[in-house]
Amino acid sequence: MEAIVFWGFSLMALLSAIMMVFHKNPIHSALSLILTLFCTACLFVLLNAGFIAVMQILIYAGAIMVLFVFVIMMLNLQREGLGIRRHRIKKAVGMIACILVGIRFASVLFSQNIDKANLPADFGSIENVGTIIFTNFFFPFELIAILLLSAVVGAVMVAKTKV
Repeated sequence: MEAIVFWGFSLMALLSAIMMVFHKNPIHSALSLILTLFCTACLFVLLNAGFIAVMQILIYAGAIMVLFVFVIMMLNLQREGLGIRRHRIKKAVGMIACILVGIRFASVLFSQNIDKANLPADFGSIENVGTIIFTNFFFPFELIAILLLSAVVGAVMVAKTKV
């Protein structure tokens, strides 16, 4: 049963990622990305990493995607204004490259003997993640916080018409 659930969510994540790339409407692309992130969170649940799955949904599918949709709505992107051009040769070369890379990826994937990883008992727990973030990765964690704060301030400054 676990394999069926894994392949179901993996296939759904892959299809929603493909839909995200090929949608012409930016809002539909954002919604497809939310579905991809949700399927990824479900895969984390299968790894017994419930905390990471909840954070995936709250932070990425929730907060970050709200910011993406806010920027899309702020820029008022319309289908006509996206400047979509038809480049058949470039599209054909890109599709052929994607198919070749996919075939190579599948051949390497199916030729490997992949065993289940031996994970520690506390993998993905709140205590384990908190300990790792605030000991080993404290400085990068604070840098990311400063980067996100400056991005929000920059977005507000760009959105303001009068300073």
